[in-house]
Amino acid sequence: MTEPVDVVRVGAPADPGRGPKRRMSLRARVTLLAAACVAGVMALVSIGAYVTVYNNLYQQVDDNLATRAVAAMQTPQVRQGLQEFPGAFLTTADIEIGLLDSSGLLQYPPGGKRPPAGHEELAVARGTASSSLRTDTATDTRVIALQYAPGQALVLAQSLGSTKQALNQLAAVLALIGGGGIVIAALAGTAVARTGLRPVERLTSATEHIARTGDLRPIPVSGDDELARLTHSFNTMLGTVAESQERQRQLVADAGHELRTPLTSLRTNLELLLSASRAGAPALSERDRADIETDIKAQLDELTQLIGDLVELARQDEPRTEFERVDMVEVVERALDRARRRAGEIEFAVQLQPWFLVGDHAALERAVLNLLDNAVKFSPPASTVRVVLRPLGDGTAVVEVGDSGPGIAEADLPKVFDRFYRSSEARTLPGSGLGLSIVKQAAERHGGTVYAGRAPEGGALITIRIPGTPT
Repeated sequence: MTEPVDVVRVGAPADPGRGPKRRMSLRARVTLLAAACVAGVMALVSIGAYVTVYNNLYQQVDDNLATRAVAAMQTPQVRQGLQEFPGAFLTTADIEIGLLDSSGLLQYPPGGKRPPAGHEELAVARGTASSSLRTDTATDTRVIALQYAPGQALVLAQSLGSTKQALNQLAAVLALIGGGGIVIAALAGTAVARTGLRPVERLTSATEHIARTGDLRPIPVSGDDELARLTHSFNTMLGTVAESQERQRQLVADAGHELRTPLTSLRTNLELLLSASRAGAPALSERDRADIETDIKAQLDELTQLIGDLVELARQDEPRTEFERVDMVEVVERALDRARRRAGEIEFAVQLQPWFLVGDHAALERAVLNLLDNAVKFSPPASTVRVVLRPLGDGTAVVEVGDSGPGIAEADLPKVFDRFYRSSEARTLPGSGLGLSIVKQAAERHGGTVYAGRAPEGGALITIRIPGTPT
């Protein structure tokens, strides 16, 4: 016998119970929460009121019944065996009265109703209990029994119909008020949610518009509550994103402009070499070929340096969550070791004092190395570059690099730290125009500044000022 096989019809609609459940909206949750809170409060208040009134009404019935029982014991008709007790009066007063003896015989007035009598009332008649008070569920009455004489008990009963009717009316009123309160709370919660969440809806629409169109214009802000603060924060984030995009666009535009020149030169030289290698083309002299190869090598070096500087700028833009304790003396000395290897006849006069800070060791070393390379590039042969690290006494220290070169023109001072900016004197020298930009970015990432001036030796003086401690 083969086992049964589950059969699934291809193309049949999926089971709706297996699909993703749609979550309740925030507005609906606020409305439901308001209604639930009011419902809970109304339930507690209604239960408390009902229990209080219930106890008071039943206590009044018991007190009234006990008072009438005591008064009935002193009535002459009761002493005469209830035969002369007016039944019409009992009917009007909604009271049932009777005398119960120890044998279980119950006497009650003519024309009246027979009061309920059970074991509790019989115990009072036989003297085993002084009194009893109970509710007879069969007749829906409250029954009291008092010892009247030896072997006799006076039994009184009163209907609970009016009491229960009053309690039922109270329950209906409380339910009506509670239901109305819940409905009003739900409507109020809906109104509050709609009004309170309107700024959130505007913010949501704005974010969806930004995600759809890329438009980073600020969102209008109204009010001064938490949602307004949220909108302000979102606008600040939009401003930061817009500024970052603008920097990226500017960097790409500047990089494209800077890359175009060496690439064009490379293409021209390579086409010249290829043309000379074709059959029938005039041959290049050894000197021309050597010059072209030298140009190609220089252009490749320029491209390599430019790409490296662009990578360094992009790396410094990355967020860093962990910094380390940095010894600036060690940073400057390591940068000096690298700079001396390509400085030729240039000497360095170094004066370093202890300074420590929390930061990026590699970024600071690259910044100092850029300053040293820049000073070496503009210094005349056999000159000296002065390097100083000294605290200023205000919680900051400076790294000064001064050379004996031509210096920086006054017109160029505000622009020397711009990306790809090269003065007229520097355009004939190798470089990408990004070195001082990297220095500025590294200083600002560590809470410092950088500025340029004229050195006592007559050349340029570039200064990095950073916070830290001498120990």
